[in-house]
Amino acid sequence: MAPFVLAAHVAAAEYPPYMAHLIESAATGRSKCRGCAQPIQRAELRFGERVPNQFGEGETTLWFHPLCAAHKRPQPLLEALAGTAESVPDRDGLERAALRSVAHERLQRIDGAERSPSGQAKCRNCHEPIVRGSWRIRVVFYEEGRFAPGGYVHLACRKVYFETDEILDQVLHFSPALSDTDRDELSRAFDTEQTDPSPQAGMS
Repeated sequence: MAPFVLAAHVAAAEYPPYMAHLIESAATGRSKCRGCAQPIQRAELRFGERVPNQFGEGETTLWFHPLCAAHKRPQPLLEALAGTAESVPDRDGLERAALRSVAHERLQRIDGAERSPSGQAKCRNCHEPIVRGSWRIRVVFYEEGRFAPGGYVHLACRKVYFETDEILDQVLHFSPALSDTDRDELSRAFDTEQTDPSPQAGMS
């Protein structure tokens, strides 16, 4: 059976009217998700954000797992979902995740977590060093179709920086390299490490 394609014409001003975002099953397993950098398996549902080609004429497609797009490119995904009446697995869950990322825009920057390999990096929120061996949340910025590294945030600064404390599932989602033991330790750190209740000057 040929892969099904669900296309939604985009009304947003940033996209010309002839461009369309896509929700389709992957014809091969060659594409990688722009959100998590993991392969999109053959026949797996994928979201394609249509954007102007930065290197020539016409447009190009940025492929994502739907949940990765809900977290990192929520508005284009919502537009695609709103433009089709076709069945999309866990449509309600995708819409909820996307709406959260629209409401709290900095959630779109979350790129997972890791232990700091040194004490050189400073937190984007409080600007204090992140102690070697402690957990830090990776931050990225979307620029011209790519997610550029944007630094790190202390676990304790997460609520102030992201304006919500409900980020564990999203952090784990973008941390595929962590072992099961590391994931358990990170989850416990979220439970036990107190968040800083007061905003910090210079938050960026």
